[in-house]
Amino acid sequence: MQYLDKKVAVITGASGSIGRASVEAFKREGATVVAVDIQGEAPAADLFLTADLTNEPEVKALYNTVAEKYGRIDVLFNNAGIALPEDGSVLETEVEVFNRLLKVNTLSVFLCCKHGLRHLIRNGGGSVVNTASLVASMGSAASQIAYTASKGAVLSLTREIAVEFAKKGVKINAISPGPVETPLLDTLFSPDQKARRLIHVPYGRFAQAKEIAEAAVFLASDASSYVNGTEFRVDGGITAAYVTAEGDPVPAP
Repeated sequence: MQYLDKKVAVITGASGSIGRASVEAFKREGATVVAVDIQGEAPAADLFLTADLTNEPEVKALYNTVAEKYGRIDVLFNNAGIALPEDGSVLETEVEVFNRLLKVNTLSVFLCCKHGLRHLIRNGGGSVVNTASLVASMGSAASQIAYTASKGAVLSLTREIAVEFAKKGVKINAISPGPVETPLLDTLFSPDQKARRLIHVPYGRFAQAKEIAEAAVFLASDASSYVNGTEFRVDGGITAAYVTAEGDPVPAP
């Protein structure tokens, strides 16, 4: 049985590592997948649309286009987001950097929920998955203050709308990944910075994009029918760790 059979899913941030892996995973599980990004491509998708997700008219038009083409929308995976190397300590981060991250990471999720949820409710329910981060719940001395604030807002937004729309048949959850091995990570962290973070990962390695995608499949599917308003941590045990074990890293799947 395919977990997402006959479901129409809209995945944002689809050109990035997690987005592409999610498009492939959703397709494997039987979904019709509409991939969305401001640029790039997602070859595995049934349809690729470009949109600026911080622009409300574009977001509204995006979901109307999908609903008109396929007759329904069942799943929103609001995965679009950015991180910037200029983001650091609260004492040093510029207002422009802070505002840009809040706009891309938080406003986009707000707008996708605002205009996508209407279609789920019209069809009698569905699933929303928002990408947050473990930093939404944990502090770090190696700060990325704007990113942390933006993802904390996503987590709070998720809880609020999960409670509001539960009786409309919609379940809304957040995925909070730990560090994910992507090209973006290499632009943000030097080898020393990566090593400092790896100390706190019980597995001794960062996540692969496909491991986040599999969590999104579960939350999008009916297998998680009684999971609502949660922060689903996919962090390799970082948030459970105090002192990690010695030894070689666990191989990636």
